[in-house]
Amino acid sequence: MLFFHFAAVNSRYSHNFIVSLQFVRWARLPIIIKLKSRKEMADITIAGIMRAGAYSPNHIGNDTAIFNLVAEQLRKRGCQVNVYSEEQFNNQEIEEPVVLAMCRERASIAKLQQLEDAGKLVVNSGYGIENCTRERMTRILLGNGIPYPDSLIVNTNENIKGQLKKAGFKSCWIKRGDFHAMHKEDVSYVRHAEEAQEVLQEYFYRGITRAVINVHLVGDLVKFYGVRGSQFFYWFYPFDEGHSKYGWEEVNGHSQGIDIDLKELKDICSRAAEELNVDIYGGDCIVDPDGTIRIIDFNDWPSFAPCRNESAPHIAKAVLALAKAHLGL
Repeated sequence: MLFFHFAAVNSRYSHNFIVSLQFVRWARLPIIIKLKSRKEMADITIAGIMRAGAYSPNHIGNDTAIFNLVAEQLRKRGCQVNVYSEEQFNNQEIEEPVVLAMCRERASIAKLQQLEDAGKLVVNSGYGIENCTRERMTRILLGNGIPYPDSLIVNTNENIKGQLKKAGFKSCWIKRGDFHAMHKEDVSYVRHAEEAQEVLQEYFYRGITRAVINVHLVGDLVKFYGVRGSQFFYWFYPFDEGHSKYGWEEVNGHSQGIDIDLKELKDICSRAAEELNVDIYGGDCIVDPDGTIRIIDFNDWPSFAPCRNESAPHIAKAVLALAKAHLGL
């Protein structure tokens, strides 16, 4: 008996068939051809939602690259992945039972949450993506004992000089609190209270009503990437490697080689991911001269740029495990 494998692919669906040719040598019988579809379609069908360019500042290519690599890894594992732009996602019904989401538009997040409430599996969760907006993230991390800088959450039309003085803040970071950063000006480093007040006023004029103020931490800046449900974890010094989105890495400058407790670093990041409800994550932390580790930023599905080839299989395996559990496969 001979077996041949054929694959037929169109723009959206792929079908795989096993062709069995049975030759009966002692009789002049016609060849019997049996077509066996692998359940006609893949066991798991996934809607993959890409991120709109406005939410990939200076990283459009990197975000697209990791998304495509993960989609390809899922296809290699037998999944059918149908890819949508954020615009397409927001303007049509999604029938797939599993949604792989990299999107960040407000309308997209709301729709992800609706799909999740309706029983679909959404990775990253729409609620998790919303939790990574600055004010929510700050409240969740501080409220659950995750190491994080001392912070103030303020209205942008407030006079905050007195609050800064009372809190002992001098150099600090002002970050839009209502949503994800879309421009360099959504994150601002200031050296004194007067400068902080000016920046806050600019936010107000731009229509940003809420802001988070983090005290500046001195130490080594470390960037990390991780995947819940896997052993994958990657960290590096972004300034030393020339990795930057807005150029703010130069404030802390080159790493000083402060000893890092990697077990503690992984544990802190894992706890943060769990509290924020994010499966595919990354972010930044500061390692103080005494070795204290504090998260200063946490992101839902970043670019994984320096480790995308290594991370993609781990992301795909984690998504597949979640999908199988959700679908009872």
